[in-house]
Amino acid sequence: MNRRTALIFYVLSAYVVIQFLWWGYHIIELTNELAKESTEISSRVRMILGEGSVFLLLLLIGIWQIRRSIRKELKLSTRQNNFLLSVTHELKTPLAANKLYIQTIQKRDLSKEQTNDLLKKSIEENARLEYMIDNILNASRLENNALAIEKEEFDLVLLIQSVKKRFETISNQKITISFSEDKIMLIADKFSVETILNNLVENAIKYSEDNALILIYASKNNNHIQFGVIDNGIGISKEDKVNVFNKFYRVGNEEVRTQKGTGLGLFIVAELVRKHAGKITCLDNDPQGTNFKILLQND
Repeated sequence: MNRRTALIFYVLSAYVVIQFLWWGYHIIELTNELAKESTEISSRVRMILGEGSVFLLLLLIGIWQIRRSIRKELKLSTRQNNFLLSVTHELKTPLAANKLYIQTIQKRDLSKEQTNDLLKKSIEENARLEYMIDNILNASRLENNALAIEKEEFDLVLLIQSVKKRFETISNQKITISFSEDKIMLIADKFSVETILNNLVENAIKYSEDNALILIYASKNNNHIQFGVIDNGIGISKEDKVNVFNKFYRVGNEEVRTQKGTGLGLFIVAELVRKHAGKITCLDNDPQGTNFKILLQND
């Protein structure tokens, strides 16, 4: 629903409510005049007023519910528009970069070292493009309940070390890890947990300065596994924490945004945690930054 349709709805709703009140006012006046002449007529008018009041109350409740739906639709429409703007930019950037690298190799007489460097950058851009497309596909599968969860036992420590190595290679960002034990065996869908970690680390790098603190941690407490990612970036306001796991939601205006992204990462994380019957919490880091903490039951 667009804003023009919403405006028409609000105007019509206001008109109906005002008319109801106006009719009620005239009926009350008429009742006072007729009450002097006939008690029976007065009683019937009071009954009509009572039924009209109930109808008006139900109408107001309906208008309020429709208003909530309209506001949700408008917000979703804005987020979808932001998503399209973001995806267009995100798709064009790696494609343009790869085209430039290939053209440079093709048209210039480069040394083997220079050629390898450009090829490495091209592979990194391709990986970034692949990562974004995977996120879009995963979000679609999650919404349609088409992503199957296949639990297996694996070492969470080894998985986190693998994620750390990958991001340090492609981003040159130093990542710290912390474990309560040398080996933490987790029974879960390995692909889902890796996707969760990838999105949280990607998010931390995106909203942190170079050489900022990024910590991946994991601990075991009886039959529960707790893990997450901490950064000391710009953090998330209380208002945004309420919506940060919604699909397409991103803080700020997409047209003037400097950070890359599609608004799908945290939505995917929250949905995958939900499929594992787990809990995800967005906490503040001290003195600044964010701590995304995940709790899974290990069974």
